[in-house]
Amino acid sequence: MTTITVEELKSRLDAGEQLHIIDVREPWEYAEYNIGGKLIPLGNIANMQLDELEDLKNDELILHCKAGSRSMQACMILEQAGFTNVVNVTGGMMAWQQKFG
Repeated sequence: MTTITVEELKSRLDAGEQLHIIDVREPWEYAEYNIGGKLIPLGNIANMQLDELEDLKNDELILHCKAGSRSMQACMILEQAGFTNVVNVTGGMMAWQQKFG
C-alpha cells in the first residue's frame, strides 16, 4: 500500500486525471460531504463484496475515509484479495476539508 496526500490528490484531479477514487465511509457521511468518489463502505469491502471492483484489480485505486484509518484497513483487505495498486489518502476528508474547505 502506498499513500497520497490530499494536496497530491487534488493536484491530480485538477490536472484532469481519470482516477478510481473509492470512498469507504458510510452513506450518511458521503451524503454530508464527498469529492465524487465511488461509495463502497468498509463493511462491504470487509465482507468481500468486491464485484464492482473486480475489473480494477491491477488499476490504481485511491481509497479515502474520514481520517485515513478505515481506508487503510480497506487497502490491506484489498491487497490480501489480490489488488496490486491500492493507495490510501492520508488524513482523509478531514484533511481535505481543512486544506480546501
